[in-house]
Amino acid sequence: MAPHDLRRPFKRPAISDQQRRRELSLQRQSQNRRDAQQQARCLASSVLSLQSQYPDPVPELEIEPESQPQQEAGPLTKDLDIRQASKLRGPEVRKWFASQLMLPEWMIDVPDRLSHDWYVFARPAGKRCIVVSSNGTTVSRERNGSILHHFPSALPSGARTKDPSGSAQSYCILDCIFHELDQTYYVIDMVCWRGYSLYDCTAEFRFFWLNSKLAETGACDAPSHYHKFRFSTVPVYNCDQRGLYSAYIESVPYAKDGLLFYNKHAHYQTGNTPLALVWKDEKCSQYVIDTDSKGQVLSQQQVVLELQEDGKLSTSDDPPVIFGCLDGEFIQKSGLQSGSLLKFAIGNGGLSFVDGKLEKSDLNYLGKSNRARMFADSYSKVIFQYMVRHTPLKFDDLLASVSPSDDEENKPCDVEMVD
Repeated sequence: MAPHDLRRPFKRPAISDQQRRRELSLQRQSQNRRDAQQQARCLASSVLSLQSQYPDPVPELEIEPESQPQQEAGPLTKDLDIRQASKLRGPEVRKWFASQLMLPEWMIDVPDRLSHDWYVFARPAGKRCIVVSSNGTTVSRERNGSILHHFPSALPSGARTKDPSGSAQSYCILDCIFHELDQTYYVIDMVCWRGYSLYDCTAEFRFFWLNSKLAETGACDAPSHYHKFRFSTVPVYNCDQRGLYSAYIESVPYAKDGLLFYNKHAHYQTGNTPLALVWKDEKCSQYVIDTDSKGQVLSQQQVVLELQEDGKLSTSDDPPVIFGCLDGEFIQKSGLQSGSLLKFAIGNGGLSFVDGKLEKSDLNYLGKSNRARMFADSYSKVIFQYMVRHTPLKFDDLLASVSPSDDEENKPCDVEMVD
């Protein structure tokens, strides 16, 4: 199907409030300005200094902490400072690191103004990780907090060269996916560059900064003694019909795992956000429907939900979505506790929606989730997987939702800074 074919705007029956939450999220980010510089410093220090099983000591980022009273590590939140985060152990460390990334929701409805306000690119298959360079070393950590690699790089302050450039404060934080096949870190976002925080910058600016700055360092060059792994950007397109079609069908040097959509005005929001979306089908991803440990598609969709104190079963969203409730007697007999992650199969009754909200779900209890699991499923993941099995959101539907491109060439976007 040619990318220039005219199509009518596409609308599906509402099964979520994802669009409303997108609008609220954009409003909140302009109202809740945080200390982005301090947040970047805390994350960089944590990546470098938190305890790990890596045999060699990892140097700490040389940052003068703000004068404040010593605090004991309290309830786990993504806003813990470095003192509190450094006291976390085991599962708490994994939860903390998982909350530091900007996590896309699954696309369960097509955003308004998709062709005007969004970028799209093919997501590399691989391990999502945080990469920090500082004090002559580079460290990458996976979402669970474990060190993926500890290596020299051409990133600013990323290697102990004979002619080091930059001060000890010149650290960088990149949001990457490590692609095993070509041993490359594909950078999908920039969080901090040479000590300058980009948390409160729009995706439009962050992508411009990423493309203009990364190549200047030599980080995209082939591996060498002071540069063990190559870094690379990904081709990012404006999400008009030409761009969407290009991201979907054009070849890239990495295995694709779906498409990622970023709202141009979105700040780097840690945790789940409706301002970044992931979409998949069999053509652009090997992993569309969830499988078991042997890679086999399950006969029934399975979901993981968190047990609340009142017996309700919730998703990992903020605020959480309630899928059902367990009887108190059953909870007691089964030895379940508040906060337990429980696995359910969706029965023949399926899921029912009214006015875009979940009304009821047919859940069959299977048991406790894998102990390595940190969070319940998000609402968007459950619904996307349900849609894939019943009424999938197809690529033709996405094409029908965007306006045809008139004069733009079929090439990656050149993001410019705007006032």
